[in-house]
Amino acid sequence: MTELKTYQKDFIEFALESKALRFGDFTLKSGRKSPFFFNIGNFHQGKALRRLSSFYAQAIKENFPAFDILFGPSYKGIPLSVSTVMALSEIGVEVSYSTNRKESKDHGEKGVILGHPLEKDDRIVLIDDVVTSGLSVDESLSLIHDISESQVIGLVVSLDRKEKSLDSDHSALRQIGLKNNIHACAIVDIDQAIAYIKESHPEIFAGDLLDRVLAYRKEFGSRD
Repeated sequence: MTELKTYQKDFIEFALESKALRFGDFTLKSGRKSPFFFNIGNFHQGKALRRLSSFYAQAIKENFPAFDILFGPSYKGIPLSVSTVMALSEIGVEVSYSTNRKESKDHGEKGVILGHPLEKDDRIVLIDDVVTSGLSVDESLSLIHDISESQVIGLVVSLDRKEKSLDSDHSALRQIGLKNNIHACAIVDIDQAIAYIKESHPEIFAGDLLDRVLAYRKEFGSRD
């Protein structure tokens, strides 16, 4: 496992402080029982959203040295794309944001796209909270390809749970990257978070919690 960068350590601390990343007993939307849970919805206040977007900005700058548009799928991607292009501007990266409506608008600013229109040869990075099935990414890619000749070059999410996708031993995030020939990455992945917390906050893994977390990762974790 590569050494964590300062912003990645800070993001894990931030996720713990905000209770966005929690350990215990949780039932996921899929019905699966998990010893950890991540909810980006906990970053809902102005200060928290500003910090979150700064972490996204650092990960994007590191992974995508040249692109034109940050695209945030509705609905969670809308505030993420807007706040993150502002955070990127603060570190010297000037790009535009775009997002989509769920329904097309036939008056005023017509169509389904909000923000910068998608144009030929635009290089697009998608931003989202987390990836589970990858359905929202597929919908975004289909939309972008249907209305423009833009090129989607990547995807960034906050946390990669690194669980096996339905049809491979790769994580859902990794599988999306392979399937669409794009660079798919996260600010941190769950294995990085677990290793950091084990060293810096061992009290969080009191009792048999660490054993349960590791057992869950062994059973459901991807091989990436």
